[in-house]
Amino acid sequence: MSAFQPRVFSGVQPTGNLHLGNYLGAISRFVPLQDQMPSMYCVVDSHAITVWQNPEELTHSTREVTAAYLAAGVDPKKAIIFNQSQVREHTELAWIFNCIARMGWLKRMTQFKDKAGKNAENASVGLFAYPNLMAADILAYRATHVPVGDDQKQHLELTRDIAQKFNNDFAERIKELGLGVANPNPSPESPDELYFPITEPMIAGPATRIMSLRDGSKKMSKSDPSDLSRINLTDDADMIAKKIKKAKTDAEPLPSEVGGLEGRKEADNLVGIYAALSGDSKSKVLADFGGQQFSAFKPALSELAVTKLAPMADEMRRLMDDPQSIEAVLRDGAERASEIAEPILHDVRRILGFLEVRR
Repeated sequence: MSAFQPRVFSGVQPTGNLHLGNYLGAISRFVPLQDQMPSMYCVVDSHAITVWQNPEELTHSTREVTAAYLAAGVDPKKAIIFNQSQVREHTELAWIFNCIARMGWLKRMTQFKDKAGKNAENASVGLFAYPNLMAADILAYRATHVPVGDDQKQHLELTRDIAQKFNNDFAERIKELGLGVANPNPSPESPDELYFPITEPMIAGPATRIMSLRDGSKKMSKSDPSDLSRINLTDDADMIAKKIKKAKTDAEPLPSEVGGLEGRKEADNLVGIYAALSGDSKSKVLADFGGQQFSAFKPALSELAVTKLAPMADEMRRLMDDPQSIEAVLRDGAERASEIAEPILHDVRRILGFLEVRR
């Protein structure tokens, strides 16, 4: 158990075309968490600019992600909703973590290799170092829990490494200033008191990683050139049904047990989507549909997806027609977020020995 006040932090990049993977892997999980512990949900626009963004599209996408949070049921009176660039402590702490993290740690990050590909020498420094910014997003609020997909687990492990190194490097200073929190698991490698928590990942659910409707070996992505590969959160009922009907499958009927999905990536993906949307397990879905052909399963999946997603799409469109109300939510959220982050960064500066001369 953490000795820190429980707090959830998570975020979604505003890079356009929010899709089912964003919803099931992240946004849908935000709603129940806001009733379990203090929660902060960020639109991580500073992360978005690690690759070039059209400024007008970035503005639009920031509003769209906010609208998705609200349409999904995140309550700005319960949770803090804000965009990252409005709270300067994120970038300040990211620079400090640039000086704490080791090059070898970042070179092991598989997502950089995937995104940069053969053009690593031309990738931005921000793309290489953005896991440090992700660590700063979390630790600027001393968040204890982060809901993440499997693809982000490695970055959260880096966050834990950075927090541990900071705590170890400045252990005596933290204790001297009386800023530490008792370490619930002290060891020869870990000090008695901590300044930053060792954040816990929250990886759960039957479909934390949604795959392409056209290729079950690839993650559902907004960058896929085929719009049929994903269900966008702004798709209407007809488009949702069309995309599920055209989703790639195989000729075999659905198995009756989960083990029968092995080696059938597209079938596994569609069953996982149904399970996540219905709140059931894959075993329950296969108990209901095992032995049936996809010609019977796809209409049931379409009906479920339309029931769950179409009202959300309608609400997103309504919210997007009122950008001032969206910006009011973000402005209020940024003020509340700053109230938490400012004293934490003030203490970090003291720990580091920065001389603060008030102007």
